[in-house]
Amino acid sequence: MHVYVGDRLGLYTALATMPDSSPGELAVGAGIAERYAREWLEQQAVAGLLDVVSDDGDPRTRRYRLPAEAAEIMTDADSLNYLAPLASLVVSLGQTLPAVLEAFRTGSGVPYAAYGEDLRTGIARLNRPMFLHQLGTDWVPALPDIEARLRATDKPARVADLGCGSGWSSIALSRAYPAAQIDGIDLDEPSITEARRNALAAGLTDRVHFACRDAGDPALAGRYDLVTFFETLHDMDDPVAALHAAAALLVPGGAVLVGDEKVAETFTAPGDELERFNYGCSALHCLPVGLTRPTSVGTGTVIRPDTIRRYARAAGFSTVTVLPIEHDFWRFYRLDP
Repeated sequence: MHVYVGDRLGLYTALATMPDSSPGELAVGAGIAERYAREWLEQQAVAGLLDVVSDDGDPRTRRYRLPAEAAEIMTDADSLNYLAPLASLVVSLGQTLPAVLEAFRTGSGVPYAAYGEDLRTGIARLNRPMFLHQLGTDWVPALPDIEARLRATDKPARVADLGCGSGWSSIALSRAYPAAQIDGIDLDEPSITEARRNALAAGLTDRVHFACRDAGDPALAGRYDLVTFFETLHDMDDPVAALHAAAALLVPGGAVLVGDEKVAETFTAPGDELERFNYGCSALHCLPVGLTRPTSVGTGTVIRPDTIRRYARAAGFSTVTVLPIEHDFWRFYRLDP
């Protein structure tokens, strides 16, 4: 929670601009009360996140420094090591626990919107560096025939980015493949509103378009060379229907790219740290979100490769290929009709 306070109030950012700081200086720089600045600095130093530079015995004049390695994790929004937004996810899950407890009792779900802004923006901020640094250099190049279409200038390709959230995957696609047209599609209106703001700020509104609509709309059929699902399939109440809709979106020779959780091939207990993290997210968020309808399949965060293969076959895909992409958190699949 203290990381959440430091992130939301800009305390880490303020400290990163100072060689060292007293509580009073941080209070002025971040626009907070001195007594709260003092308490937060002491807590962060005791927790080992800040260094004490000098201490004359007076807590009001004690000086602190944010180490470079901590500054990257807490303030560098472009770094692949940026982890401060995790605190927003924890706060969101905590706020939603009463609804989750009721869902446990009744077997119902918890709507995505109930988790609020902290979860929506936290996920977007966490995934943004991966999209900007890796999507066009590692992920799409693993589909060389599709990448060739995206680079072609004589016949501009189109991409449907399903479950695009705040739009950073769509923006990254547009930056990597400026000849292509990208359509970001999501059912969450606040996410689409944020995505449009992000595209405007990036100067890409001529090549990236966002819509709050159902990807199963027949008007979209047969338009796209590539359809993407990034960390969204496991949240969907009917992933087979979503994949079936994605297949209908493709032009001949097009493909679907799925990036989802890199979990173990089979259930194993005890699991490693990543498996534990994914199960923790699943029970408190992804499973409740995926159980909001009586017909929901309830996949949860732990979506194993055999599950994706089963869903893809049921949706009519002939081939599912696990792509040779090295990634710490996600596994990538190519689906061909």
